[in-house]
Amino acid sequence: MSKSGTRKLFGTDGIRGIAGEPPLDARTIYATGLALGHSLRGKAERKVLLGRDTRESSPWISSTVAAALRETGASVESAGVVPTPAVAFLARTHGFDAGVVISASHNPWRDNGIKLFGPDGFKLPDATELAIEDEILRHAEEAKVPDIKTISAIGDNPSLKADYVQFLIGCVPDVHLQGLRIVADCANGAAAAVAPELFAKLGARDSNEVAVLNVAPNGRNINEDCGALHPEWVAAEVKNRTASIGVTFDGDADRCMLAGAHGNVINGDAILLLAGRDLKERGLLSGDVVVATTMSNMGLEAALKRSGIRMLRAPVGDRYVLEQMQQNNAALGGEQSGHILFPHLATTGDGLLTALVVLDLVARSGKTIDELVADLKVFPQVIVNVKVREKKPLESIPAVSDRIQAAEKELRDSGRVVIRYSGTEALARVMIEAESEEAMRRHADAIADAIRAELGG
Repeated sequence: MSKSGTRKLFGTDGIRGIAGEPPLDARTIYATGLALGHSLRGKAERKVLLGRDTRESSPWISSTVAAALRETGASVESAGVVPTPAVAFLARTHGFDAGVVISASHNPWRDNGIKLFGPDGFKLPDATELAIEDEILRHAEEAKVPDIKTISAIGDNPSLKADYVQFLIGCVPDVHLQGLRIVADCANGAAAAVAPELFAKLGARDSNEVAVLNVAPNGRNINEDCGALHPEWVAAEVKNRTASIGVTFDGDADRCMLAGAHGNVINGDAILLLAGRDLKERGLLSGDVVVATTMSNMGLEAALKRSGIRMLRAPVGDRYVLEQMQQNNAALGGEQSGHILFPHLATTGDGLLTALVVLDLVARSGKTIDELVADLKVFPQVIVNVKVREKKPLESIPAVSDRIQAAEKELRDSGRVVIRYSGTEALARVMIEAESEEAMRRHADAIADAIRAELGG
């Protein structure tokens, strides 16, 4: 697999940036639509599905992509505001040759992005993305972009969203909510267009059973102090409302985090633990293996091992988790951030699906979510994000490399050091995990300071 560092436009999750500025200026967006349309030559119909989140820039970006696709002879249909995994599902089941999602996921409202899916519901292979990127870069400067004001908005087909809701219900057909008091935080994002209907169809009678919150997007409040990026918000609501469990999604609803009755956050590591154990008990965990990432806590690995489950680590990014899952025929994988993959149900991470799987598991167990993950003892962990002006190889910078080596030497078997660049933002992420909280913070600060001094943006 090609390293994301060899790319100029595509990161680990599509093209992303500030809406209206390169690489999300109108010219590059239009060139992206042209390149995708040209990549479908040879297909009988060249049908493309569009979906978007709730950012104020999403409609014009979606319309610009649609206009470019139509120029290439492709037909375009829009599902409207739907989660990213809805586009993956619909592309696979409704005969589309490609799916396009306009979203920047958990990023601030000013950002946006373009994610591409193939007809199988998976993100495009690296080679295909790179070929599309090459064409975008060749033609972006000369692409004749229509005046945005003259591009007509694309109409939405509500039946597509309805089909996705039915798919979710069908994935966990016996789930019941009775006895659970649930708080669902939709982050004023794509989940807001689906979750109220979904929970109503699952039998939620009123807000005493399921309180569906942050469902009033205004184009600028997506992810604002709520959602999976701020799980403490739903955790506080669970405690204030004396609920039994909270679920929270990010802007495009492909990830899910949880909260327990005491107002405690339950992250993706804990979801992997309880889902892994449940699948194993039911004989559905092939090879007794779970795929996590380099960011997952050492405590997860230890807890899975006690249950006879082996944990493999992949690089950060759900596409890399999926790649390792496919190599090892794994039935479960995911990230600490809440991207959870159930390949027997869906081709990509789906926050709403994850929530339903967890709610079903909790109901069947007769236990609380806190009881199910009570033995997960996490090592102290800190993640420091450092804004950078360029993504230079860190090992080539002596001041940074020396700090990393010093941390690794001191921590040895009592901790971990993971330093990486974000695939979607201009950030270096410094993660330190250690039995000693003092050592953890000391080394994290030292490495972050070194990166800031050399590459600070």
